[in-house]
Amino acid sequence: MFLRYLFRIIIVVAVAGAVYLLYNTLQQYSFDDISRALRSIPASNLMLGLAFAAGSYFCLACNDALAVRYAGKPLPFHQTSLASFTGLSIGHNVGVAALSSGAIRYRFYSRWGLTTEQVAKVIVFCGVTVALGLATLGAAAIFLRPDDVAQMAGLSDQAISVAALCCFTFPALYLLLSAFLRTPLHIRNWRFQMPSLPIAAGQMVVGTVNFALVAASLHQMLTAFGEAAYLQVAAASITANIAAIVSHIPGGLGVLEATIVHILPGAESIAAVIAFRVIYYFIPLAIGLPLLVGSEFVLKSDPELNENAK
Repeated sequence: MFLRYLFRIIIVVAVAGAVYLLYNTLQQYSFDDISRALRSIPASNLMLGLAFAAGSYFCLACNDALAVRYAGKPLPFHQTSLASFTGLSIGHNVGVAALSSGAIRYRFYSRWGLTTEQVAKVIVFCGVTVALGLATLGAAAIFLRPDDVAQMAGLSDQAISVAALCCFTFPALYLLLSAFLRTPLHIRNWRFQMPSLPIAAGQMVVGTVNFALVAASLHQMLTAFGEAAYLQVAAASITANIAAIVSHIPGGLGVLEATIVHILPGAESIAAVIAFRVIYYFIPLAIGLPLLVGSEFVLKSDPELNENAK
């Protein structure tokens, strides 16, 4: 009971901090400045941004396909894609994505024959893939753009060195354990069976490409207004994603805006982030919600669809 209330307090404090960051950033610009900047984004940048966002959600669907295989219940790709996109398009906007998208995944996968334990394995597997992607791309960003990361994260050189070491170590250790450790890992009451090396390598590739595409989508919005190095944008995106995951802030609200200002000062940076949010969060949400409602009616009204999947 105490932990539940503590968790809620932490979320409230995190959201309040995000609102403050957002307000502190937005108050420097007028609505007209931001609106004018939004209208100036070329259609080619918007289309490329949409394509990169679609590629990211495809990677996330591949992540679920690997996850159900790891859990011992392979499913057709169109089913894992439906569960993944519906869950994450909503989870990204609600916050606490692992739990919110996990609850939606459970609705789908339990109907398709997965046990509660198998669904839990899918959710943990997908979370590990996210961590692997962040660590791998983060290691590249820190190695190639250490000054940018230090400035945006407000960290010292020593802290950046430690962060780089952690980012390099985690994926490497994960692959080594997957290659050589066949007995389950035990951490207190938690038991985790390492995936096979091919699946672990697939996790790393899918996780890294996913975040590379997220950064590419944001990069397209920023380059509509001026010079912006891709790795600099990737570092900003990773910093905001880590902060969003740790704090459970929906979509890194406020954090991304405050971070991007370091790359492109002015109302243009806010307009670029707003455009990115529309492309990566709001458009998928507008598709995901009807998909969820429609699937509830279809799967409930046609039990054969559930039986055939089992």
